[in-house]
Formats: sequence, structure tokens, C-alpha cells
Amino acid sequence: MTHPGSAPRADGPEPQDTRRDDPSPARPVLAITGLDVHYGLRRRRRKVLHDVTLSVAPGETVGIVGETGSGKSTLARAVLGLVRASAGTVTVAGEDVTGHSEAKWRRLRRRGTVQYVFQDPLRSLDPDLTVADSLAEPLLLRGVPRGEALARIRPLLERVRLPGELLDRLPGEISGGQRQRVAVARALVTEPELVILDEPVSALDSANRVQVLQILKELRTTGVAIVLISHDLGSVAGIADRIAVLYRGELVETGTARDVIRRPRHPYTRLLVSSAPTLHTAPADRAERAALRAALTT
Repeated sequence: MTHPGSAPRADGPEPQDTRRDDPSPARPVLAITGLDVHYGLRRRRRKVLHDVTLSVAPGETVGIVGETGSGKSTLARAVLGLVRASAGTVTVAGEDVTGHSEAKWRRLRRRGTVQYVFQDPLRSLDPDLTVADSLAEPLLLRGVPRGEALARIRPLLERVRLPGELLDRLPGEISGGQRQRVAVARALVTEPELVILDEPVSALDSANRVQVLQILKELRTTGVAIVLISHDLGSVAGIADRIAVLYRGELVETGTARDVIRRPRHPYTRLLVSSAPTLHTAPADRAERAALRAALTT
């Protein structure tokens, strides 16, 4: 594959100086090695992920970016045991979960080690449970007394910047942005080691998007490892320690957020950077984007 000329400059906002340039040397919370996922059988078999290798350290935020159909959500589902790997391994908190049975996955999910936040928060919240009951449910399932559970959820509500008066409301009685923040709080209630968020801001308006991204940025101080999946490079650039770029099921580039944005190597990454207005004072022109797209087909 030929690469077009010099990478476009990213003169706009860039990662904060507080970011770690190097991942923590501690044991990864998530380790994916040589992961393949295929759908279908025999001649109709379709390769969705190929030879994906990625790790996430404690307290690290990794953004996984790519267009629709690149395999981002399939990768998340493979980590969560919702789809089976065709090859490779997935290790969560030191436990190889690649071949886990559904019973083993139920035990792991009940422990709350890994949590998942959907793009649509209504998929995370029971419409018949109040916000208080939704937040307390994971704790009650672990045997925490109801009074203690309710006491523990109030600080979480403050962390996601929601008023306590929402506790008695149903999901349908609050806004979409508030529901997504409740879903984030629910994911944190079990004090997980890993939280995976799949397009958590794509359905929100700009004001709510900024609020949710700021909340995720602040979570970096809590020690939880975060995987943030998005088609929008600009959304993850301000909060990710590292960025991994998926293209047609393959991990084509990984690096610190600063390096990926300012010195993208792969033509697809360059196209993402050139198309993100928040990363540029002067967006790339049509000719430059056309050259990048042409490079992807050679």
C-alpha cells in the first residue's frame, strides 16, 4: 500500500500535558492477542476482525476509532463474551475469558469486573425501574443491603453531575443526556476494573456530548481502565491516553493520542484526522481527501 505525501497538520486542540505518554507497566486490565472473529459458515464465512492485538493498562483510557463496519462493536462484544473468537485470546483482569461458558460469564459479570455502556442508554436501563433502583440493582445482586446500596449511589450521581431529585424518576421521564449519565453511573457502581463505552455520545446533542466526555475525562483519576469506542476521532482525542484505529477489521495504527493526531502514519488515519474539524484550524481540501481515499484502494 502506498502512502500519500506528508501527513496533514493538526494545529487545533491537542491532548493535555497531564497525559501519560507511556502506558503503565502494571498488568493490563485488558489484553487482546491475535484476535480473529468470523461470521457465517464455510463459503459464506465473513472475516470481521483479523489479528487484533491490544492492551489496556489500569487507569488508562484507550479510544478505538473507525468507520461503521470497521469491527469496533464486534471487538467490544468479543471482549464481553457476546461473540466467540475464531482465533486468539482475550484476558480480562488476568483471567483468560476466551473460551468461557455462559455460566462463567454470568459469574464474571455479577462480580462487576467489566461493565458496558451502550450507545442507547435505554438498553442499559430497565424502563420500569426508577433511577435509584437501576443504580442499586448491581449492588443488590451482590448481596449489598438496600440501605447501604442507596447510600453508595448518591456520590455516583454527583460524579456524573445529576441532581438527587432524579432518583425517583423513570428513564422515560428524563432526557437522553441524563439517561446516558445514569448509565455511566450504573457502570461505575460495582467499582469495575474495566468500562467499555460503545459510541456513548453519538446520539447526544453538542451540550450533552461535551458534558459526558468531560465526565469520562475526570474518571481517569479513579484508576478504572476505559475503552471508548467511537467513529469520531475528535470525540476521543481530548480524553484518550492512546488511540487505536480499526480499518476493515484490522488494527492499522496505535499510538499516544498526540502521535496519532499529529503524526498519523496510515492513510486511513490521515483521512480521519483530515476530516475532523475540531483537530484543524484549516480542514483538508477535497483534493487531499481524494488522494487519501485513493491510497486506501491501492
